Amino acid sequence: FEHLTLLEEPQAAFYAWIDNQGDLWRDQVKVGDVALICDVGGGTSDFSLIAVGEESGQLLLKRVAVGDHILLGGDNMDLTLAYCMSRKFASGGIKLDLGQMLMLRHSVREAKEALLSNFTLTSAPVTVIGRGSKVIAGTIKGELTRDELKCELIDGFFPECTADSIPRQQRSIGFQEIGLPYAGDPAITTHLAYFLNRHRDDLSKHREGPPRPTAVLFNGGVFKAEAFRQRVENALNQWGQGSNEPVKVLPSADLDLAVARGAAYYGLVRRGRGVRIHGGTARTYYVGIETAQPAVPGAPPPLKALCVVSFGMEEGTATDVPGFESFLVIGAPAEFRFLSSTVRQNDKVGTLLDEWYDELEEMAPLTATLASDGGAARYVPVRLHSKVTEVGTLELWCISRDGKHRWKLEFNVREKR
Repeated sequence: FEHLTLLEEPQAAFYAWIDNQGDLWRDQVKVGDVALICDVGGGTSDFSLIAVGEESGQLLLKRVAVGDHILLGGDNMDLTLAYCMSRKFASGGIKLDLGQMLMLRHSVREAKEALLSNFTLTSAPVTVIGRGSKVIAGTIKGELTRDELKCELIDGFFPECTADSIPRQQRSIGFQEIGLPYAGDPAITTHLAYFLNRHRDDLSKHREGPPRPTAVLFNGGVFKAEAFRQRVENALNQWGQGSNEPVKVLPSADLDLAVARGAAYYGLVRRGRGVRIHGGTARTYYVGIETAQPAVPGAPPPLKALCVVSFGMEEGTATDVPGFESFLVIGAPAEFRFLSSTVRQNDKVGTLLDEWYDELEEMAPLTATLASDGGAARYVPVRLHSKVTEVGTLELWCISRDGKHRWKLEFNVREKR
């Protein structure tokens, strides 16, 4: 494909809901509503907020907040149940090897789905094939009980918590295996509370009542379980005490296929044949500027962050970065560092940050050699011009003082899933 359009999964799920409801979607929400999309799949959890406004007498949908991509989901639950059953087997003198643990994870997943889909069951069988020549005779059997399911999954992943809860950070040791940044806290409700608390201003700005969502749309296979949906719904109502109405649950088009269907519907939207969710970029974007200071052995120069794209900047728009000039390295390999934030939504283009604590997230750096007349490496003073294209990329133009030379850096600003 020449141009691949990337779409956030929660937003795609909401597009699927619009498509599934047809014109009736306007009867389910009203001006001042804010819908939470709570998307928990096999390996990730994502949260987004979409506000309902009005323009020229028509309802207008606007994405107002996007959470971080949390590596936490159904796979964590299966692993938790596998550890639970392995402890039961170990108490009976049976120790499983790595191959058997993989089989156990598959078996407990089936037991979990059986218990969550049939409330008349008090337990479900778990089976692991034994080792050695007498495989059948050595088959290990056990039972996953409903009480264990509740204790390990419902209370473990969807515990009751307060509106100001903060996910606990996993303690780090000196050496760690290189891998993905998995969430340290398995409590999905805690992550949700933290997301909503960080975006209280966005909620307050778009509704008059308590700063909590008025509606929720569930997505992802995890929410096939009514018990999980109920825990989230109860938490939202508890956090929104003072509201006259409970949070409204919007009917999901399909918990497994909504993202795919929503992506197809978005294709129609881009051709003017559907309802668009407005909002522009889901983050504020910055470029790293190396501070000029005397060299210190073992200490790299401090990094400042210059805002080049403000939150919500619409695709197809461009802007000069005002009041700032920097040196650009040309003719030699150079590393360009970019950062983004879902929290600092009020920073304007041209804002320069000396400190940002945990509000900014550094992206993968870009290494490039920009062309130089004569091929010699040198520094040239430039001003910056940024553009968010219609295909979801950021073009950062570096323009020389005399305007005769221009260099382009480009990266994607659409959420990748």
